[in-house]
Amino acid sequence: MEKEKEAQHGNLIRVGISIGDINGIGPEVIMKALRDARLLLDCTPIIYGSTKVFAYYKKVLDDQDFMYQSCKSAEEAQNKKINVVNIFQEDVEIIEGNPTEQSGICAFQSLEKATQDLASGKIDILVTAPISKEAMGKTEFKFPGHTEYLADLSGIDDALMVMVAGSLRVALATTHIALKEVSTTLSKDKILSKIRAFESSLKKDFGIIRPKIAVFGLNPHAGENGKMGSEEQEFIAPAINAAKAEEILAFGPYPADGFFGSNNRTQFDGILAMYHDQGLTAFKALAFDDGVNFTAGLPIVRTSPDHGTAYDIVGQDKASEQSMRHAIYVALDIYRSRQFVREINSNPLPISPKDKKRSGDGLE
Repeated sequence: MEKEKEAQHGNLIRVGISIGDINGIGPEVIMKALRDARLLLDCTPIIYGSTKVFAYYKKVLDDQDFMYQSCKSAEEAQNKKINVVNIFQEDVEIIEGNPTEQSGICAFQSLEKATQDLASGKIDILVTAPISKEAMGKTEFKFPGHTEYLADLSGIDDALMVMVAGSLRVALATTHIALKEVSTTLSKDKILSKIRAFESSLKKDFGIIRPKIAVFGLNPHAGENGKMGSEEQEFIAPAINAAKAEEILAFGPYPADGFFGSNNRTQFDGILAMYHDQGLTAFKALAFDDGVNFTAGLPIVRTSPDHGTAYDIVGQDKASEQSMRHAIYVALDIYRSRQFVREINSNPLPISPKDKKRSGDGLE
């Protein structure tokens, strides 16, 4: 009923979607994810790209169901329709399965315009299709990935990458850095900061009142009391203890190897891994088709599919749209959760003298 009211009153959430690498599966998974007309009852999709790109892939994939309207800007977007804002008007050369300078430029232009519109309130949330770091490296884009780019634009020193699939949420203490740099990058303060950010996100973005967080060790067997490394004793365990002193429910450090295969993972609301592959290898094995990449700790809501450009299957109608569709729905859920938190905190009831006395007596 609430969704029907939203649709009737035109108060749909405006979802900006960056097209990603035009030589990758981004256009295909966007097309497939938006085929289901029920999605248009929840949001208004606004794709930043080119109608010529979608015309090309409609022909390649023999897709007659993907219907859209062309827009000059997000302001022209209409509810109950799929809208494509033409960012690059000229003809673009599509070379399926290859990272090129032009595909990098198109991806960057799409992302840049989408983030500008997000900052100015023309769209409400951002969902990003996969980019190629190789292709983006040939442009003015000088960041390891979306997470770092959006953190820089938001004026945030260190955003938090969180992978989401249902109740499974895996955050990363470090993201796109070489493995040899992980131990020197980590510190007690950095890990504590990540734990705080993760707890805040679990509360604000996922509506969990008292989240429990499992923290991984860095070394095999979580260092086994210093026999296989000292990082756990030097700064991971101290960071966990400092978090507990702040009444954050953080536990560990846990060995990463057996954690996902045990019942342990069902006992926590979030898992903090120390580096990229430590968290993402198991996550993608469990939820590759359904996983969503969410950038926590930012003033805006941004999600993306948890897969890459998949150059090897471009144009073959093999790409699954599930992760892209889930990315849209997760972004919608987080946006609504943040709205709810703002609403319930906007006019808090004043604490009466009686309540203050009871609180002071420890009776609350």
